[in-house]
Amino acid sequence: MKKALVIIALSILVVSCNKATEVKEVKTAYVDTSVLMKEYTEAKDLEAKYKAQAEEKGRQLQAEITRFKQDAANFQSQAQANGQAWAQQRGAELQKREQQLGYAQQALSQQLQQESGAEMDSLVSGVKKFIKDYGKKNGYSYIYGTGDAASILYAEEKYDITKDVVKALNDKYKAEPKTDDKAPAKEEAKK
Repeated sequence: MKKALVIIALSILVVSCNKATEVKEVKTAYVDTSVLMKEYTEAKDLEAKYKAQAEEKGRQLQAEITRFKQDAANFQSQAQANGQAWAQQRGAELQKREQQLGYAQQALSQQLQQESGAEMDSLVSGVKKFIKDYGKKNGYSYIYGTGDAASILYAEEKYDITKDVVKALNDKYKAEPKTDDKAPAKEEAKK
């Protein structure tokens, strides 16, 4: 009985060892994320949009700053002529105005950072989803990211699919209808 069990166990072992083990090729690639964001048309458009907004709103604020500087220069010349009481009152007004302009600059900067940050976060999550779908569609097991936040220290250039992904993303972006309501649509898609 023991011999029969040993023979059966050995025959199972021999049969299982004779089977060729299946080795699945692991297809990997990487994307240089810094190049991707520099060459992706939607990212360029987003950057240009906020640069234009910053310049426009900055011009308005700069006009107020210029008026303030002129008033401050006039204050210097009129201070001696109008007396110390006038100079103290006017000086306090100018200081308050200067402080308000500083707050306005800071508020403008924060507003632009928040708005652009929200859209950039949406863009990045869209790119990640696209790369995930791209990887599945093209049979990749792994797609790594390199660039500013490098997670790969070395890779052969033959595994770099950055140009392919940029082209595919730009083609997709060009095919999308252009609307100004894009941000609310993306927010609703998240829900």
